[in-house]
Amino acid sequence: MSHFRLARLCLLLAAVGLNTAPALMTSAHAQKEAAPAAPANTVRPELAKVLDSNTIQPLIAAKNAAEVQNRITQAEAIPNKTPYETYILNRIKMAHASMTGNEAGIMTAAEEVVKSGFEPKDMQAKLVLAIANIQYNAKNYGAAAEQVKRFESLGGNMAEARALQSRALYLNKDYAGSLPPLQQLIAESEKAGKAPSQEDLKLMLSAAQQAKDTAAFETAIQKLVNYYPSDEYWNELIRVSVIRKPGFNQDNYLPLLRLQFAATKVMREEDYVDLAETAMRDGFPTEAKNVMDAGYAAGVLGKGGNAKAHTALRGRADKGAADDAKNIAAGEASAAKAKTGAGLVNLGWAYSTMGQHDKGIGFIQQGIAKGSLKQPDEARLRLGAAQVKAGRKDEAIKTFESVKAGGGLSDVARVWVMSLKQPSGAVAPAAALTTTVAPAPVK
Repeated sequence: MSHFRLARLCLLLAAVGLNTAPALMTSAHAQKEAAPAAPANTVRPELAKVLDSNTIQPLIAAKNAAEVQNRITQAEAIPNKTPYETYILNRIKMAHASMTGNEAGIMTAAEEVVKSGFEPKDMQAKLVLAIANIQYNAKNYGAAAEQVKRFESLGGNMAEARALQSRALYLNKDYAGSLPPLQQLIAESEKAGKAPSQEDLKLMLSAAQQAKDTAAFETAIQKLVNYYPSDEYWNELIRVSVIRKPGFNQDNYLPLLRLQFAATKVMREEDYVDLAETAMRDGFPTEAKNVMDAGYAAGVLGKGGNAKAHTALRGRADKGAADDAKNIAAGEASAAKAKTGAGLVNLGWAYSTMGQHDKGIGFIQQGIAKGSLKQPDEARLRLGAAQVKAGRKDEAIKTFESVKAGGGLSDVARVWVMSLKQPSGAVAPAAALTTTVAPAPVK
């Protein structure tokens, strides 16, 4: 990574002319053109002879560091230098340090140049940003963060410094302080129509966790799911946005497992088993069969110490699904005559689990309209899930947005909506989720 740090620093130094010698105005020349007394911002002939840009510049271009150092040594030996002459000498010292990759030398000379007051303000800001980079490379993260503040006070464009600022603050363990620049970086990427970098999002996630900023943590994991979807990110989102929310009711675990089954590619062994067993208990053996089949296909079920239990559960699900397929139509009349809409909702969900989504949607809608349901919003979650399976995305979003009940149901619905509104440019993550991110150096 040091190569990339140096490459970035060299570009920055080139932008402020550190790899070039400053043009000089000698006092003798100034006297010919103007007043008898030499202006303050001139270099005496004896110094100009040593530091003449027409001589120094070719030496720099030829990377002749030894001769540039010889010129610097000669200039340092000349006494009684004016502040402006010292400024010119420090400018050349910066060029020499840049040639030799001496970051400490660059920083020392740059600091003197900035303090001299002779450097234009916009160039001062760029030099301060170079100092910040050098401090960061030296792992002086607190000092780097302070230099970024100084850069901003000089009118520097913070878009150039936020990545450095956020990482310096994070590595200096100012986790709360690192969040605003990270959030700004992410917002700027989104405003430009680009996916924020996964590194920035993971760093925000880690900083939010360390700062105990729940809202920022949830925002970060939501964006990771949006732009870099993976099972690990989805599971973390469901944990943070549903299970850990105050008021979550364990009785609503089935809708949560259905969401997880739809959102992730592979679940844990216990999640497959829990979902299948609960579906069997509630009278949906085809759903249980679908879940068990997926668990076996993923290589999660059918092995290890619970292999026999998996086989038995799968057998029961297969038999129940076969029976259901033969008998489901017979239940339509009784469901229609029932006083409540629960039978119609259950019938519709059963049809949807069999792949007859449009038929299932119709029955669920009839059941919701009939009313007298114990949990109408749970029925709406099933309706939305059936609409998703049928490819009726816009309808599903409207259905999920109508879910208002507590106990975790509205949170499940919100995550469903998030899954359906994922940006089309979402890409697979390059690295696994960790909340102890070690940020890469600024590039």
